[in-house]
Amino acid sequence: MPEVVLGERKTRAQIARCLHDQFEVAGYALATRVSAEDGPALAAGLPGARYDETARIVVSGGLPRTGIRIGVVCAGTSDVAVAAEAAATLDWLGHDVYARYDVGVAGIHRILEARDELERCRVVVVAAGMEGALPSVVAGLISAPIVAVPTSVGYGASFGGLAALLAMLNACAPGIAVVNIDNGFGAAAFAHKIVLTRD
Repeated sequence: MPEVVLGERKTRAQIARCLHDQFEVAGYALATRVSAEDGPALAAGLPGARYDETARIVVSGGLPRTGIRIGVVCAGTSDVAVAAEAAATLDWLGHDVYARYDVGVAGIHRILEARDELERCRVVVVAAGMEGALPSVVAGLISAPIVAVPTSVGYGASFGGLAALLAMLNACAPGIAVVNIDNGFGAAAFAHKIVLTRD
């Protein structure tokens, strides 16, 4: 797993220095949690870089393509930023990403429509807030391992994602691993390691 820059709570100059150091050594670079104010300027200062505003990621280059298909789904459009962070990271890591957003249990027919595509994935990252039920549903539908990401989306009783986190930790469907709240990057890193160790 290559080194990645966490942009949160860093100045633009600090992020730029880290990205340039990484690019000089490896020929690629990635920074997560980069603000919309800093992202375009940072991308402009790095060869071949771009800023993904939804994922809040600055990316330049990437690892060789693996041909491995990894799914990323989320329960609702409010969860897209977390799912996009996972998807952009997985793409940078060289994987083929199948993404479906807004397929939560409130519209369960949409996840059923995606079942065949998800069955073709080696691992599936599932992000959900509110009651955090989607990872259990997906794990019950397909054979691939699930990396569950609770998001901080929900009303007061969601406690900033804690309710979804506890629900995912208590899921009855087997084959689910859970990362921290809003940690799309951590989910991508874990999925990446799963598929590499399975080869």
